[in-house]
Amino acid sequence: MIPIFYSDEFLEHDTGSYHPECPGRLTAIKTHLENQPWSDQLVWRSPTPITQQSASEAGDRLQTAIAAAHPPEHVGLIRRLAEKGGGHVDGDTPVSARSYDVAQLAVSAWLDGVDTVLHSQRPAFALVRPPGHHATATRAMGFCLFSNAAIAALYALRQPNVNCVAILDWDVHHGNGTQAIVENNPQIRYCSLHEFPHYPGTGSRTERGEHDNVLNIPMSSGSTLEEYDVAFRQEVIPFLQGDGAMLPRQADRPDLLIISAGYDATKADPLAHISLQPEDFGRFTRYCLEITPKILFGLEGGYDFEAIAHSVAATLAPCLTLV
Repeated sequence: MIPIFYSDEFLEHDTGSYHPECPGRLTAIKTHLENQPWSDQLVWRSPTPITQQSASEAGDRLQTAIAAAHPPEHVGLIRRLAEKGGGHVDGDTPVSARSYDVAQLAVSAWLDGVDTVLHSQRPAFALVRPPGHHATATRAMGFCLFSNAAIAALYALRQPNVNCVAILDWDVHHGNGTQAIVENNPQIRYCSLHEFPHYPGTGSRTERGEHDNVLNIPMSSGSTLEEYDVAFRQEVIPFLQGDGAMLPRQADRPDLLIISAGYDATKADPLAHISLQPEDFGRFTRYCLEITPKILFGLEGGYDFEAIAHSVAATLAPCLTLV
């Protein structure tokens, strides 16, 4: 069985009908997954609630995890905007009255995913919004409020027998926020494939991290599976599994692989210019399973409803052979 962490509360992060990062993304994915012939292999789970946080063990876990990546000033800004009924952090990044709670619940889903994968040693998927990989420690941007993948990685390192976490970001945009938070941590390696030059303008090959633990692979506009295949075989897999890394600790295979699973690299997506097909993400999953079955997928971008729904299904299908 593959756990899918999802809640209807994620639909309450209201970005406005004009905005590409909208609730329809999740409803399209959920509907498509429920109509797959293997839908009985999916277990839909609600994230640990955030209510009464100060009085609950789960709440302490959540606040501690967020604080490891974001200072109180950043968290407070998002909270105050929501309490005032909403507003914009920047022109791309709205906050509604429910966004603060929903963004925390999204983090909770990623943390639940970490716990589940480490316990079962099998994949799980956090089907959440808002996304997170553009959020830096001190700035929400690019539709993102909290840095979900970075928070999850730092949280995982506090769990027993976890010494190395790898993050693979295949969203079409560079995960500048994730990288900025983890690039100085020798226990985390971060790899991103992204259209370049493109928003947010970061992610050049010269960005390697303090411990040579960052690998950016800029992809040209129009790139197809052929170019991605070469990148996976020659660079992504060796880097994520620690081949040739500088530090002894980095020579270990990861105890957890976190995937920032964005689907805006599909040819149908309106916000980018890469030419992948939904079924290509199944091949990416198979590559990742060569590294470890302990994989947490977490939703990032992807703004064509049909393409993102089919892409998530293709991502999960290879995991069925493990259960």
